Amino acid sequence: MIHDRDLLDRLEKLDPVSWSGIVFRHMLGDYPPSRENTRGARWNPPGVAAIYTSLERDTALAEAEYRLSLEPIPVRAPRTIYTIRISLGKALDLTSRDFLQDLGLAERDLLGDDRSRCQRIGAAVAWLAHDGLLVPSARSGGTNLVIYPTELDPASQFDVVDQESI
Repeated sequence: MIHDRDLLDRLEKLDPVSWSGIVFRHMLGDYPPSRENTRGARWNPPGVAAIYTSLERDTALAEAEYRLSLEPIPVRAPRTIYTIRISLGKALDLTSRDFLQDLGLAERDLLGDDRSRCQRIGAAVAWLAHDGLLVPSARSGGTNLVIYPTELDPASQFDVVDQESI
């Protein structure tokens, strides 16, 4: 993938942060919470591995409920919310809507079905070897942490501390 030089320059001006804390992940069936998405989603184009988590339990549920509402047949698989302790060494905080607007993202890009602009940013973040991306949730007032597992430092942490069937 060819990355926009201006976008890379803007992202490189941001100071990466070490991020540690608790996140939540909704999973269906018996998939483990460390399962990577490589098919593409809001912040990763196809071929770029990502693990989507939320800083708030309610945000993880809102994201899951929206996704499940798109299915033509109701999902009957068991559902689990995992509580995970995360430690990342080089994440970018893009929670400022003003900064996202400076990157060329409008509200419709964050909420709509066309994910190409968000994917372009996520691909650039991964290409710059950042291991995570903090972004506003498209489905609640919360925050999501997108993890790029191929960029994880060996000292990073991803430990499941609890799970709840819902």
